[in-house]
Amino acid sequence: MFDLDRWQEIFQTISKNKLRTALSGFTIAFAILLFTLLFGIGNGLKHTFEKNFAGDSENSVYINSGRTTKPYKGLQSGRQIQFRNDDSKFLNEKFENEIQFFSPSIQRFNVQATYKGEQNRYTIRGVYPDYQPLESAVIQEGRFLSYLDIERRSKVVAIGRMVEKDLFGGYSALGKNINLEGISYKVIGVFNDPGGDNDERFIYAPFSTIQGVYKENDEVDMFGLTYNSKLSADQALAFSNLLTIMLKEKHKVDPRDQSAIRVYNYAEGTKNVQQFMMVLNVIILFIGIGTLVAGIIGISNIMVYIVKERTKEMGIRKALGATPKSIISMIMLESVFITAIAGYSGLLIGVFALKAIGNGLEEYWIVNPSVETYVVIGATIVLIIAGTIAGYIPAKRAAEIKPIEALNDE
Repeated sequence: MFDLDRWQEIFQTISKNKLRTALSGFTIAFAILLFTLLFGIGNGLKHTFEKNFAGDSENSVYINSGRTTKPYKGLQSGRQIQFRNDDSKFLNEKFENEIQFFSPSIQRFNVQATYKGEQNRYTIRGVYPDYQPLESAVIQEGRFLSYLDIERRSKVVAIGRMVEKDLFGGYSALGKNINLEGISYKVIGVFNDPGGDNDERFIYAPFSTIQGVYKENDEVDMFGLTYNSKLSADQALAFSNLLTIMLKEKHKVDPRDQSAIRVYNYAEGTKNVQQFMMVLNVIILFIGIGTLVAGIIGISNIMVYIVKERTKEMGIRKALGATPKSIISMIMLESVFITAIAGYSGLLIGVFALKAIGNGLEEYWIVNPSVETYVVIGATIVLIIAGTIAGYIPAKRAAEIKPIEALNDE
C-alpha cells in the first residue's frame, strides 16, 4: 500500500543530503547515457551496411566480362571476352535448378534524355522483366517491362523516380514520350528503389530493343540473376564458383585468370557483413556490460557509504521501536527511487542526443544512430536491481547492529 509518511520521510532525507543524492544519481545516469550512446552508434553502423545492401537483392549474382591476362589453349592474353545471347541459353540450361530470376543486360552511360524543354543524362539499361527483383525496384506508377515488350521490341521505358522529377517536375510521366538520343520511347512505369536517389536515376528498356539499337550482333554486356533462396551462403558461393568455371571453359579462359570473367555473388558480401556485424555486436555488448558493471560498482560504493553514514540514525530508529525490516525497506525504497529516476533521465538524454546527432556522422559510416527502447530499459532495470542488492547487504548488516553500538558509531 502507498505509505505517504514513508515517502515524505524519503524526500526529506534526499533534500537533506543533496550532494550524496546527486552523486548517486550522476553515477547511474552516466552509466545509462553511455550505454545508450554506445548501442546507438553500433546500430548506426548496422544501418550503414543495411543501406549499402538495400539496392539489390541479397541473393543476386552479377557476371561481367573483361580482357584475358593469361594465354590459354593457343590463344594470346589481352583477348576481350564478349558475351552473346547463346550464353543466356547456356546458363539457364546448365543451372536450371539453381537460377530463380535471370536477365542479360546492355548498359549505355550518359544517354541524353529530353522531354520538351527539359534534358539530362542518365544510364539506360536494356533488360528482361526478371531484372526488376534483382534491383529491388518497386513500381509506384504504371508497370515494369513485360515479355511481350521483349518480343515486340517495343520502344517503351520504365524510369526512376528521380528521372521523372528531373524531366517532368511535379507532373506524372506515365504515358508521356521521352527522347533518348533521337529515339522516342513511351514511359510505361515509374519506380522507386530502396538504394536511394542514385538507383532512381536509371532508365530501363526492353533488352531486345536496346540490343537492336546499340549492338550490331547479338552481344550482351553482362548478366544478372538471383539464385534459389533456399540455398545456404556456402551453397550459393559453390554455385557461383561452378558458374565461373563453366563460363571460363566455354570461352577458353585460363581457370587462374581473374579478369576475363568476373562473377560477384552478394552472398559473399552478405556473409562478410554478417560476420562483421556479429563481431561488432560482441564488442558493443562487451563494452556495454563493462559500462553497466562500472555503474553497479559505483552504486555499490555509494550505497555502502550511505548506509555507513546513517548507522547512528538507524540506531535511534531502533531505539524508538523501528524493526530491522522497516529500516531495510526504507533504504531499499530510497535506493530504487533514486536509481529509477536517474536511470530514466540518462535514458532520455541519450535518446535525445542520438536524435540530435541524426545523420551528422554519416561521413564516419554511422547512419541514423538509434537504440531499441527495450534494450536500454532492460539495462536500467539491471542497474535498479543491482542498486537494490548493493544497498540491501550493508543495510541488513547495519539494521542488525544493537542500538547502543549504532549510537556509539563514529
